[in-house]
Amino acid sequence: MELTPKLLENDFVRLEPLTESHRDILRAASDDPEIWALMSERGDGPHFDGWFDRRLADQAAGSLIGHAVFDKATSDCVGHSSFLAIAPSQDRVEVGWTYYTAAARGTAINPAAKLLLFTRAIEAGAARIELKTGAKNFRSQRAMTKLGLAREGVLRSHVMTWTGERRDSVFFSMLPHEWPGVRARLEKRLAAFKSPSAS
Repeated sequence: MELTPKLLENDFVRLEPLTESHRDILRAASDDPEIWALMSERGDGPHFDGWFDRRLADQAAGSLIGHAVFDKATSDCVGHSSFLAIAPSQDRVEVGWTYYTAAARGTAINPAAKLLLFTRAIEAGAARIELKTGAKNFRSQRAMTKLGLAREGVLRSHVMTWTGERRDSVFFSMLPHEWPGVRARLEKRLAAFKSPSAS
């Protein structure tokens, strides 16, 4: 698997590989405590710079490729999603650290971004794409199930969160032979939204 930073875009979203230039743009999109309530780290308000610095450090170490997500209809930065736990020798990658502003939730943004990220990972040679979320994050679990990802199970007491609570994590995955079905679901969902370029 050869996964390197690359600009990804379709009719709905543009995913720009994370750089220092995104700090203030992403700060505004991250300043919502609700986003971080179920995350392992906190990144709103005064916590943002530390969170952002850690993501840049992970990226420099080669274990993460972050993306600032832009809504092409408005040109606004509406969130973040990344490749992480990148394991080239195992052809394995996780898609995570995904969050969006309240206005972007329930729109074409997430399925459009997932379509780009999954396509990129498969084309780079991924034999396994992982996603995980907290056991209490039912919204994320519903979204992953709706995509047709395989729910694999729960790792108990898996992550220490910023609240001091130990979080159970629910793992989902997709293998290459499952990609056509997942892609078809994503494309069907996107077909229900009017493409900005069609206006």
